[in-house]
Amino acid sequence: MAESTSAQAAVEPASHGPVCLLILGMAGSGKTTFVQRLNAHLSQKSSTYLINIDPAVLHVPYQVGIDIRDTVNYKEVMAQYRLGPNGAILTCLNLFATKFDQVINLINSRRSSIEFVIVDTPGQIEAFTWSASGSIITEALAAQLPTVLVYVMDTPRSHSPVTFMSNMLYACSILYKTRLPFVVALNKTDIISADFAMEWMTNFEAFQEALHQERSYLSNLTRSMSLVLDSFYAGLRCAGVSAATGDGMPLFLSRVRDAVSEYYTDYVPMYEKLRTDAAATASKSSSVSQASNATTTSDLTSAQQKSDMFIGARPASYSEDSDDDGNNASASSCEGTNEQSELESFRRYVERLRLDKVNEGCSGDGDGPSD
Repeated sequence: MAESTSAQAAVEPASHGPVCLLILGMAGSGKTTFVQRLNAHLSQKSSTYLINIDPAVLHVPYQVGIDIRDTVNYKEVMAQYRLGPNGAILTCLNLFATKFDQVINLINSRRSSIEFVIVDTPGQIEAFTWSASGSIITEALAAQLPTVLVYVMDTPRSHSPVTFMSNMLYACSILYKTRLPFVVALNKTDIISADFAMEWMTNFEAFQEALHQERSYLSNLTRSMSLVLDSFYAGLRCAGVSAATGDGMPLFLSRVRDAVSEYYTDYVPMYEKLRTDAAATASKSSSVSQASNATTTSDLTSAQQKSDMFIGARPASYSEDSDDDGNNASASSCEGTNEQSELESFRRYVERLRLDKVNEGCSGDGDGPSD
């Protein structure tokens, strides 16, 4: 009875809106089967809305609310752009991301009637987690809904310490990249129990003992990295689940509930701070631009005033036409003045020559020989 009550409390969504579960994981870890089992478990007492953003999947074993395959055709994208499988997936995600605001609008239109939004991502995890389109989709969802990242891990394959460390490093990189609440679902516990993984995350000596059986070069690197991940393990939420049988779902949903609380206590304040800082930076840039424009205007005004001091201020009735007329009149006046000056100078020159001739004639009559 206590377990039933705990499970019921775990599936209750946050009062602020539907909880978004973004399902990530390596290829073959069982993400799609896990989404089917999770949807079946939640649908017993809650309403869900499923979104598939894997364009290359042939069949999904659940009813999809929004499907990327209805928007872009994976094979046509591959043929048209001459791409390989991973390149086509990435291109489909890029095309879908350009219209993701419509997806947000569809979710918001059903906000009051749904309690969980479950997003199934592509099997090629790097095409989503390390692409611009993946970041756009993740941040758009996190800005609108309380979002939790669910990293589905293949437990049988992680029985090797080296493979386990590879999965943990990838999970750690996703956590620090997105900064969103994080839950690790150790899937396929119907094949092998996840107790060994839980022990490795809490008992450093147990993991080192398992590494002694490894003789490869990677074991040395794994031994060094295990020291780094101690702080990561401390705040990590894990739950062993089986997508085939549904075992461990109540524990997993209790971890999700804790992660939703973390979203409101940690992520939302950080997000608001980032928005405030961005707005302040934009406002500062705008103020600097306005100040620069004002300085330029002031410099131009000062230059005009200095020019007026030397040239003389233009009259109020000044216009371009009057300026042209004034220039023409001034040029004509200057030309007339020059002509008069030259004429007067020539007249004075002729008068001096006449006087010189007269003076020469007078001196010749008194002193020169006679005929």
